[in-house]
Amino acid sequence: MDKHEVQIRVSNLNFFYGKTCALKNINMDIYKKKITAIIGPSGCGKSTLIRLFNRMNDLVLNSRVEGHIYIDGEDILSAKTDVVELRRKVGMVFQKPNPFPKSIYRNISYGLEVNNVKNKKYIEEKVIDSLKNSALWEEVKDRLNESALMLSGGQQQRLCIARCLAVEPEVILFDEPCASLDPISTRKIEELITELKKQYTIVIVTHNMQQAARVSDYTAFLYLGELVEYGTTEKLFTVPENPKTEEYLSGKFG
Repeated sequence: MDKHEVQIRVSNLNFFYGKTCALKNINMDIYKKKITAIIGPSGCGKSTLIRLFNRMNDLVLNSRVEGHIYIDGEDILSAKTDVVELRRKVGMVFQKPNPFPKSIYRNISYGLEVNNVKNKKYIEEKVIDSLKNSALWEEVKDRLNESALMLSGGQQQRLCIARCLAVEPEVILFDEPCASLDPISTRKIEELITELKKQYTIVIVTHNMQQAARVSDYTAFLYLGELVEYGTTEKLFTVPENPKTEEYLSGKFG
């Protein structure tokens, strides 16, 4: 697995909610411009793990983290980390589409403006590019001043992806991005994610094992806060090394 360039390195990572240890001694490398899926039953620590990659868990009261997460060689858990800059570099798309109650255009331009971009021509170009790169431009190009809340669920999720792309991240985290979508919208998001890996490192949490098999290059299986197995998706799904992985993939639990 080490033939690819490592972008994220997780080293001896433990995470606690109060006294409860939610992640136990996680060690893994996530590779640049590859799609890494994190699978496992509900409550196993999947979302907790990816939310550490952009320090979202800082917002959780009585939480504590031990160990290291290196992104491009820098330990993002260090007190010296600029968390605002980290979240620009590591974008996130959530389970439920969460567009701002603003126009389609402003949903995307807002993030640039917050980052002190003032050149209106540049902002307009980024809005168009982001909508094109999220496969949404043709559907909304004549509706840019309409409320984003008027879009369908699948369109709203692609708008949230466009909003993320506009600030030029290097890594995109997807936390169950298709959980609330119909099969057609799910297919569009999966095709988009596959296309985006040409430019971005992608980590996706999914309950859907078929989705992980379809889109990812690598898969990590978490169970009760532990990394049970991690490898290429093809190998993990066809010849898993751990009996617990095989049991999960066969649908016997979780």
